[in-house]
Amino acid sequence: MVTKIVVIGMGYVGIPVAALFADVDGYSVTGLQRRSKRSGWKIDVLNSGKSPFEGVEPGLDELIAKVVKKKTFSVTDDIEVLKDADIILIDVQTPTDSQNMPRYDSLREVSKQIGQRIKKGALVIVESTVAPGTTQNIVQRIIEQESDLKGGKDFDLAFSYERVMPGRLIEYIVNMPRVVGGITTKATKRSVELYSTIVKHEIYTTNTLSAELSKTIENAYRDVNIAFANEMALVCESLGVDIYEIRDLINARHDRHMHIPGAGVGGHCLPKDPWLLRFGLYEYGTWKVEPEIIALSRRINNHMPVHMADLVENALQSRGLSIQDATVVILGVAYLEDSDDTRNTPAAVLAAALQSRGATVRLHDPFVKEWEFGPHEIETDIMKAAKGADCLALVTKHQQYFSLDFDALKEVMRTPALVDGRNVFDTKSAVDKGFEYRCVGKKGVQKV
Repeated sequence: MVTKIVVIGMGYVGIPVAALFADVDGYSVTGLQRRSKRSGWKIDVLNSGKSPFEGVEPGLDELIAKVVKKKTFSVTDDIEVLKDADIILIDVQTPTDSQNMPRYDSLREVSKQIGQRIKKGALVIVESTVAPGTTQNIVQRIIEQESDLKGGKDFDLAFSYERVMPGRLIEYIVNMPRVVGGITTKATKRSVELYSTIVKHEIYTTNTLSAELSKTIENAYRDVNIAFANEMALVCESLGVDIYEIRDLINARHDRHMHIPGAGVGGHCLPKDPWLLRFGLYEYGTWKVEPEIIALSRRINNHMPVHMADLVENALQSRGLSIQDATVVILGVAYLEDSDDTRNTPAAVLAAALQSRGATVRLHDPFVKEWEFGPHEIETDIMKAAKGADCLALVTKHQQYFSLDFDALKEVMRTPALVDGRNVFDTKSAVDKGFEYRCVGKKGVQKV
């Protein structure tokens, strides 16, 4: 008997998990994707047996080609496929708005679509990260209202999150521990049975609320630790000390793990999951507990691209050039190295900060093809991007940038200045090549 699985949302989570399940004997998987101008093209690309991602994703291209050829995986925009689904995974985006409040438009819409079509006995699993309490207070309620079925009796519901990262999508799904929380013991058991077919690591079980909290607290923890590293980088800069040397000295003790500072935090998770956690603590106009460190950490991390703009301006002033007269090339617009993922990329904030100060901004990235944050085009040839420019500002440590030809770049640039947001370059090497060099957290920043 074939188990029919529908995965709603063909993104960085939905695609790899759908392909992995499609490679399991006895499973037939359908990806459900809205055919919009921005993302509808994925349907045709995936159905042709190809991955829509430009970045390096070990094993994903081959897996998609395999399961499409086996005819156990296909993608559609027809929501009627939900009627026959035995298992439904929800993998839609759950962003926050400018006020740091959850935007559940997609989550509510797909919950309604499921409720109008769900069959008795189906299992629904929310994999999208949500504020604590969302699975039962929003998803379950909508499905029940639309279907006249009862969660835990007529259908099963659980929350189980992915710990994916672009560049390691399959590896992290298969080899990371997994947390599953159902609204009933039966829902939890069914979910564990499902994931055990693709997950090689231990699967931990809990209740739905604890599973939701596990994800949001995990990412808030990461964000707070990065914020500490970023603040200490600013401290070291102000004292003329190298934060990377300090970090090495601290981490020489085996049980110390200070994070790495940088140009900013991006991606779909860290910039918004702490806010989802915070939102889950707000009820009836009052805070159960107001987690102050979350808001402070977000403010610090959001400031880092602006600090990059400060470093650019400082480097240009050292060469006698006003930022209003300068052309700055941002190196790397994906939020993560060797990927094409631009979600919440700090490059967007840096570009806006530079433009607000009067600079002309150019973009370079070897993987990203389109820029959704403004009218800029993305250049893939670094020498073309650097021609006549006054400063290179590295945001993303794509592998290509580790072997830049400083001599060739200096020849084509008008002003040889370099701001390093990821500690990719050696200070002495850059300075010896004639570049005005700045780096987040490194000594050598001059006050002009």
